[in-house]
Order: sequence, then structure tokens, then C-alpha cells
Amino acid sequence: MNWYIRIKKKINKKNLRTRIAKKNSNSRFIQIMNKKYINFSSNDYLGLSHEKKIIKAWKKGAEIYGIGSGGSNYINGYSIEHKLFEEELAKWLNYKKTILFTSGYAANQAVITSLIQKKDIIIADRLSHASIIDAAINSKGKLYRFKHNEIKNLKKLLSSNYKNKMLIITEGVFSMDGDTPKLKIYHKLTKEKNALLMVDDAHGIGINGLQGRGTCWKKNIKPEILIITFGKAFGISGAAVLCDQDIGEYLEQFSKNFIYSTTIPTAQIYALRMSLKCIKKGGDLRKKLKKNIKKFNQLNKYLPYIPKKSKNHIQPIILKDNNKVINLTNKLRKYGYWVHGINTPTVPHNTARIRITINTEHKKQDIKNISEIIYEFQNI
Repeated sequence: MNWYIRIKKKINKKNLRTRIAKKNSNSRFIQIMNKKYINFSSNDYLGLSHEKKIIKAWKKGAEIYGIGSGGSNYINGYSIEHKLFEEELAKWLNYKKTILFTSGYAANQAVITSLIQKKDIIIADRLSHASIIDAAINSKGKLYRFKHNEIKNLKKLLSSNYKNKMLIITEGVFSMDGDTPKLKIYHKLTKEKNALLMVDDAHGIGINGLQGRGTCWKKNIKPEILIITFGKAFGISGAAVLCDQDIGEYLEQFSKNFIYSTTIPTAQIYALRMSLKCIKKGGDLRKKLKKNIKKFNQLNKYLPYIPKKSKNHIQPIILKDNNKVINLTNKLRKYGYWVHGINTPTVPHNTARIRITINTEHKKQDIKNISEIIYEFQNI
């Protein structure tokens, strides 16, 4: 078959994703073409992407180090700023080792593909991020997926695979449902079976726990492997793996993603160090975010398609039907509220939704107005 026949056939079969170029944006507003919307789709939960101190730090970093890193970790790309940031993160989160990556996707891929060998077992929550599932499928080990947040199903898989080396993977705050697993029980179970627990806390770091140390800190557990990202609450981009000395050194020696990728630009690291300072001192920002979440929950508590389990900044409106998602998305945009619909097959069958993200910059009136439109929609 001709390459382009196959490519076009695939596109025509599954052409459900469209990128829309924004003209301008901040945490509260986004401009598409010539229209300004109140933004309920941003991951910039604390509004730090426009924090003047961080922008100033990035500019200063660029003046000192230039705008690129100059190479990979073992060639020319590792600077004193990278080293200091690694140490600051390790101390803040009480780990021995920090490994920096260019994205959360890269971090998850690096850990799974380098750690997992033949006959090893990966047990991951069914709703784990695509980067986790993709890496697990392409690893040398065998992947089992347990029902979302179901401890009974996890126990069964642990018991039937205990003779093998096992890596258990979940998330701190799930990106589509906004819910949190019972991490303490997970950690107890994995310790009993001599397994490793890996938690991707991309959406919890900076938000939950003392000084924003994340969901694991809040739940008083320390997984063997913690993944954090800098594209959400930190307001920038990049990621880190927090772990003990042995796992850290192993990743540095055997992770191809770490060895052969160009490092995060040093100027960006300079800005990330300032972002970390802002997060540590960001108690007022987190309080405001929690108030906004509480307001949204109060206004929408009787709606049948908003799960009661999400008390976090990610609020799914599960309409089940793709057409309903499209209709409500268009209605909200018509009234000046920017949201994104997430349809099947991106999410499982019968769970098509609009994913609303709440941030510190939203006003009470923003939350009230969008809630009224959502409420009216149920009567259509």
C-alpha cells in the first residue's frame, strides 16, 4: 500500500483533535483570533507563568548563560544551576536524588524503559497518563492494568505476581478525573510485596501539602519514585524524578532519554529556581485556589454529571456523549468561556467530558457565571 493512502486513511478515521492557535493569554484570559475568553482550560494553576519575579529571573539567566544549554548532560549541558536546582528539589521533598528531564512524558518514559527488564511486572492504574502506558507497553516487561483506584483489583495483581520484580504506578491527582487514590494503602501493599511504588504527581505538586510539596507529602507517604513536572503549578516546563541514591545513579547511567537529550536551558533552570521559591512562599495562592475550588463544588454539587469525588482543581463534566460535549463546549465559548471537550476515544467509552481547570486567578463571578451556563445546559 502507498504510504500516503495508509496515512490519509488513518487521519480520516480518527481526525478528532484540532490545535487552535492563541494570540495571547494569562492564567485568567485567553485570546483566540480577536475574541477574549475567560480561560477554564489552563494548567497554570497558581498563575506563576506571568509572575514578574520569575520572568525577571529568566531574563537574567539568559543574560548570564544565553538561551540554550549547549548540549546533553554528559557533554556540555549540565551547569551549576542544574546542580543547585537538583539539590534544592531533593532537600524540599526529602529525597537523596533528583534527575531533571525536559518533560513529564520524558521522565515517565525514562524510568520505565530503563528500570524494567524481562520478566519484570508493571502494574498501573487503568487511567494512568499516556506516557506511562506507552512506556510500559514498549518496555521489556509485562503490563497489567488495575481498575481505576480499586484496591481489591490491585491486591489481586500483587498477589499473583509477587515472585517477580514489580513496579506499581499511579498518579497523585488524575489528570482527567481530578481524583486521588488511597496512596497510604498503596504504599503499604507495595512494601509488603517488596515492590516499588511510582507516583506521577504532575497535577499535585505545588498545590497540595505543606509548602506545595505535593499529594504524597499531604498523604504522609514517600514513594520510591516520585515524578513531578514544572508545566503546571510551576508555570514553566520540564520535569524531575525524585528517588534514592541507587535508583538515581542507575537512571543517570542507563536512561537513554537522560544521556542523549539536550538538557533544559540553563536560563530556564534559573527561572525554575525562582518559581520554586514562589511555590514555597505561595500559601496565599493555594488558599485562594482552594476557595475557588470550594465555590465551584458548592455551585455544582447537585449536577448529576459532575463527580462528587473531585475536590481538586480539575473538575470533569462527564456528559458521556461526544455530541453533548461538543454542544456544551460551543455554548460556553459563545458566552466567552474557553474550555476543551475531551471525547471518546481519548477517554474511555461513555465518559466523554469537558475538563474544567480552576486556578488562582479566577474571580468568584467567573465561577458563578460558568456554573449557571452548565446548570442551564442540563435542562436543554
